[in-house]
Amino acid sequence: MAGTLLKNCAAVIVDDGTGPSVLRNVDVLTDGPAIAAIGNGLAGGELPDGTTVRDADGWFVYPGLVNTHHHFFQCFVRNRAELDWTKLSVIEWLDRIYPIFSRLTEDCFYHSSVTAMAEMIKHGCTTAFDHQYNFPRHAGKRLVDRQFEAADLFGMRFHAGRGGNTLPKSEGSTIPDEMLETTDEFIADCARLIDSYHDAAPFSMRQVVVAPCQPVNCYRETFVESVALARDRGVMMHTHVGEGESPVIAARHGMRTVDYLEEIGFAGPDAFYAHCWELTHDELKTMAKSGSGVSHCPEPVYLVGAEVTDIPAMAAFGLRVGLGCDGAASNDNSNLMHCIHSAYMLQCLVASTRAHPVPEPADFLGYATTGGAALLGRKDIGRLAPGMAADLFAIDTRRMDYVGTRHDPLSLIAKVGIGMPTDMTMINGRVVWENGAFSGLDEAKLAADAEAALATVNF
Repeated sequence: MAGTLLKNCAAVIVDDGTGPSVLRNVDVLTDGPAIAAIGNGLAGGELPDGTTVRDADGWFVYPGLVNTHHHFFQCFVRNRAELDWTKLSVIEWLDRIYPIFSRLTEDCFYHSSVTAMAEMIKHGCTTAFDHQYNFPRHAGKRLVDRQFEAADLFGMRFHAGRGGNTLPKSEGSTIPDEMLETTDEFIADCARLIDSYHDAAPFSMRQVVVAPCQPVNCYRETFVESVALARDRGVMMHTHVGEGESPVIAARHGMRTVDYLEEIGFAGPDAFYAHCWELTHDELKTMAKSGSGVSHCPEPVYLVGAEVTDIPAMAAFGLRVGLGCDGAASNDNSNLMHCIHSAYMLQCLVASTRAHPVPEPADFLGYATTGGAALLGRKDIGRLAPGMAADLFAIDTRRMDYVGTRHDPLSLIAKVGIGMPTDMTMINGRVVWENGAFSGLDEAKLAADAEAALATVNF
């Protein structure tokens, strides 16, 4: 793969591993999948054969965003007033929406993944983790395989969370029988996916995460076997924690969720949890001590009406924090860049109720870049520096939208927000989105195909 030179960038957010800073009026040179150099005058030197030169005058160049929690398949239940959280209790909502999920076909899972990835790439996301826990019996077991197919279509760096649910509704879960698996089925397919797709090498485009859906919908043995498999194969673990289920887990097992998972061993530097809004400070300290991370999903707070996650406390206690879009059942978009703005503004809203100060605006960009990379166990993505993956996006700030803001690129996304797609998104050294189009793809056809798949679902 030949390289690219971004010539005369107005600002580049760089990080040599000691924290982010801004370089002004510099060039960025990529070589294959990696950043080769960032500095002045690169355009005037001798460039490798085949290097493509792009004029980046006025561009702010950022490290690609890293999404750490999503449910792509839920893109097919967006903007539906009859499923609005504000009109239904949680139980009513679950009873209404899970039967819809259970009717999705294999093609629905593929096209919903295409839909989510397209939106993420347009808004600067270069690495996506998806928590795919829905396996209707009629749809078969190759749903994650189809997600890898969708990622290949765009050239997106993809971490697949193979989820699953094993506890029947008759024993206290919220899962229809059509979506249930046995622990053996779940573990066997996790192992198959790891063997088929997981690549731990630098600049890997495919990784697999063992991700049982949540403790409240799984037998204890499911989590015990998940730990054994993940540790044996050297992969990450993920699940939902602290989104209202802790009292249920306490009633079943005599301890709240964090302690329950700590006892099982589903905790540590190779584990990260989604949400965690209901956790106590003591539970957050327990997680920090074991090294478990948090994928904070700010936008569901608006719809679900739950407590605003205590990010200041997490930062103060030293937890690893990343950001996630979450699924469209509780966030009707797949725009991680918008989540940076939402995360910061929500913390400002409740700042007077917190024991710890709101982190700096630039820290929220960090949660979506270096923080996300750390949650996924990646040391080769999340920041721009020579030798790191050439994952980045560019915003042309020569627009009225940015007048008065250009003095502080680090805080721009958190404080002001970005209301339009990027001018360019690059993944692993390849430009995948530029000037309003996906490289080599017909967006109108992709959208029409996705709508046709959606039309097969009986709502």
